[in-house]
Amino acid sequence: MFVKSVIEGLEPKLVWEHFYEISQIPRESGNEKAVGQYIIDVAKRNKLSYKEDASGNIIVSCPASPGMEKRPSVVIQGHTDMVCEKNNDTVHDFTRDPIKLIRDGDWIRADGTTLGADNGIGVCCALALMDDPSLIHPPMEYLFTIDEETGLTGASDLKNDFVNSRILINLDSEEEGTFYIGCAGGKHTVLRHQIDWQSPASGSRAYKIKIGGLRGGHSGLSIHEGLGNSIKLLSRVLYGLREKSPFQLAEFAGGNKHNAIPREAYAIIFLSEEHQQKMESYIAKMDANFKNELRFVDKDVFLSAAPVQGKTRVFSAAMQDALINMVYAMPHGVMAMSHAVEGLVETSTNMAIVETKEDRLELLTSQRSSVASSIIDIADKVKALGEIAGFEVEQGGGYPAWEPNPDSMLLKNAKKVYQEMYGEAPEVKAIHAGLECGIIGEKFPGMDMISFGPTIQGAHSPDERVHIPAVKNCWEYLLALLKAV
Repeated sequence: MFVKSVIEGLEPKLVWEHFYEISQIPRESGNEKAVGQYIIDVAKRNKLSYKEDASGNIIVSCPASPGMEKRPSVVIQGHTDMVCEKNNDTVHDFTRDPIKLIRDGDWIRADGTTLGADNGIGVCCALALMDDPSLIHPPMEYLFTIDEETGLTGASDLKNDFVNSRILINLDSEEEGTFYIGCAGGKHTVLRHQIDWQSPASGSRAYKIKIGGLRGGHSGLSIHEGLGNSIKLLSRVLYGLREKSPFQLAEFAGGNKHNAIPREAYAIIFLSEEHQQKMESYIAKMDANFKNELRFVDKDVFLSAAPVQGKTRVFSAAMQDALINMVYAMPHGVMAMSHAVEGLVETSTNMAIVETKEDRLELLTSQRSSVASSIIDIADKVKALGEIAGFEVEQGGGYPAWEPNPDSMLLKNAKKVYQEMYGEAPEVKAIHAGLECGIIGEKFPGMDMISFGPTIQGAHSPDERVHIPAVKNCWEYLLALLKAV
């Protein structure tokens, strides 16, 4: 059922009508111009003032309802882009084809693609507020940012005079009844070293040592789970093997995403025939160790070694030792837990990628914290270790934290309204990942912020779906909160 009748009878009517309409508009990250024009058309139709910046971010201003003029103004914020993923057997062109909506009991999903409820539902709540003059609210601004999914680009490009309000409601969360009040900031630390190539020892043979079978996971959301890091585990193998079976290192590689715990890694080494049996025995021993140590989180881990062909160069002994020592000593995982939000990882670092390129070795690490100064601290520790090992170090790719404020007036108000409506307290959380609120809070000092939204499952995958009753509840709660600000 792909026609508009899929949303027939759903409440709130305006939210679902707008969601259907924007689902007809391709809006992959970097291609938000058409959905931006849709937002502008809604603003024009309601005679609301708006402005658009050079990046494509849009803000719409709306006067207060009668009697609410003296209330502080509020900005509702969401991002217009969506992640575009599809099943292998689904024929869909995200540059031109509409998302095909399917009603499945109490859920709305798509036909073999991502749905775009992240953050389409939040955007459509803002559009519904713009489109209904009978609703009661204080002075409003509606901020629509672009390109959140690939790098928080729109929020990063905001100018400090674009938004006037100092109370912000972000509608980009995915758990009904949960308020988010903080997120991690982060930065990357890259370590590089020119490779001093040498010839392998005469009579030696090349072997590929591989570790795999690990689950991996998001380097923020899963960092506390104790998952195996393939690069760190492999460095441990090489460190121990070096004493038992002298070898020459020809290649070291693992990981492929800055925000993922690496699942696989491999090294190519040369060693003499007389040390082959010791090497194989040591690999078997470490394979058993890893299976035992990780049996509760990564039971499918494996370590193997096999002969390979094609390599004719090895690292110098000095560079090999510096690399193995550095990676083995490199911090990885949770560095500190939050004292502001129970159970929240405050600071972490991830050994993400190692690449052996034609003329250099490059390592990418990723640091996160909900405390800005702690991002600098852990990143500088990684930098210091790299400098000790003789690596060139570059830091960048940063985005700011949104530090939790349990004493927020908006949060107190939001909790009170929720308690009155539902007879129970909401769950209050922070997330060890990046949100636009971190950037917005830095650009607009004094911004009091909260993030909430309806239940969305499977975001960023073709399994994405949004819970219909949760959308109604979220909308009714949003209206009640705006009245109470």
